[in-house]
Amino acid sequence: QVQLVESGGGLEQAGGSLRLSCAASGRFHSINSMGWFRQAPGKQRELVTSISSDGNTNYGDFVKDRFIVSRDNAKNTVYLQMNSLKPEDTGVYYCFAGATLSPTRPPATYTAWGQGTQVTVSS
Repeated sequence: QVQLVESGGGLEQAGGSLRLSCAASGRFHSINSMGWFRQAPGKQRELVTSISSDGNTNYGDFVKDRFIVSRDNAKNTVYLQMNSLKPEDTGVYYCFAGATLSPTRPPATYTAWGQGTQVTVSS
C-alpha cells in the first residue's frame, strides 16, 4: 500500500540544526496530510507538525517557531527543518502520511508510519 522511508536525524549539539526527510511510495491515489510525531524515552508520542496537501501547517506548542515543515507533492516527500535544537528535542521521530488509496465513495484511506529516526541533542 504505502511505504515511508525516513532519512536524516542523528546527533547534534544544542543550538544546532538537523533536517529530516520522509518519502512515500507504493500504490495510492493521493497523499493528503503528512507530518511528524516524536517520542522521548518514557513519554507518550506527541505531534510535532503536520502539513496538508495544499500547504496548511500545524505545529506542536513546543516548536515555538524553531521547526519548519515543508513538502514536495511531486515527490510525495515531507521535510522537517529543525533549528535551535534543545536537549528536550531528543527522541525518535516518526513520519506519517494519510493516503487515499482509491477515490471510491467513501474513499479508501490508509495512514502509514515510518520506521522512526533517532534525534539526539546534547547539551
